[in-house]
Amino acid sequence: GLSQYSSDPRTEWDLGAFSAREQVLEAVRNLRYKGGNTFTGLALTHVLEQNLKPEAGARLEAEKLVILLTDGKSQDDANLAAQTLKNLGIEIFAIGVKNADEAELRQVASEPRELTVYNVLDFPLLGSLVGKLTRVLCARIKERSHKETTDTPVNTGPQLSPTDLKISAVTSKSMHLAWSPPVRPPKKYRVVYYPSKGGTPKEVVVEGAECSVQLSNLTSHTEYLVSVIPVYDSAAGDGLRGVTSTLPLSSPRSLRVSELSHNSLRLSWKAAQGATHYLVLCSAAPDAAED
Repeated sequence: GLSQYSSDPRTEWDLGAFSAREQVLEAVRNLRYKGGNTFTGLALTHVLEQNLKPEAGARLEAEKLVILLTDGKSQDDANLAAQTLKNLGIEIFAIGVKNADEAELRQVASEPRELTVYNVLDFPLLGSLVGKLTRVLCARIKERSHKETTDTPVNTGPQLSPTDLKISAVTSKSMHLAWSPPVRPPKKYRVVYYPSKGGTPKEVVVEGAECSVQLSNLTSHTEYLVSVIPVYDSAAGDGLRGVTSTLPLSSPRSLRVSELSHNSLRLSWKAAQGATHYLVLCSAAPDAAED
């Protein structure tokens, strides 16, 4: 699959578009360069939301690799977007040309950086990377696939996978997850959650007989990605995934002013749920403003 980007990412073709090598090469020959700005963060988000979906040809059991090719420093936060992909197990290779920022490339790329970061002075020199990059990519796919099958074999069959994730009772600090168990109950569930804009993943382990969990101590007004992964003695089923946002903190209401004098006034309001303190700011109204 291939997407180009400037200020607006554009999918040139999806993973499932072609079935033969010649078709891919013909598409490359017909590709026209898209000039413009460098919103790398937006482009990586586009790849996650549009190109790495089953309907675009992405296979659940296949390793996910993204190769970023850029000739400049990003004009938005590429690191946050990259972290979201990496948190989902997607490996990023970063290739810089001309004016690319090497520090940014190293931030965006996956570990180990000596295998995933490349930088050349001009476009014609990209050809010198092809052989090495091909070998590294193939080796990484084999290595990750082997680790997956030896450490935590994946079974995508419905017998091992929960269904019907429901997120409810969402507050500014918590949410409740519930799901339907697979045909064969697992030993445990791993529930992984983290902010979609980047952050350290947290994990809760739930016994296999349980089908719900309460997530607490969340950040208010924040979008979270959640995954529920069933774990068996020798396999892991497909994970359930969901996205939801915590509520903003509640606000005080019905502000009233009373007991006015030449140098004082009294304020009263309806309480904000959960507030432990209030900060009251007061300043003189500008000239000609309503008192």
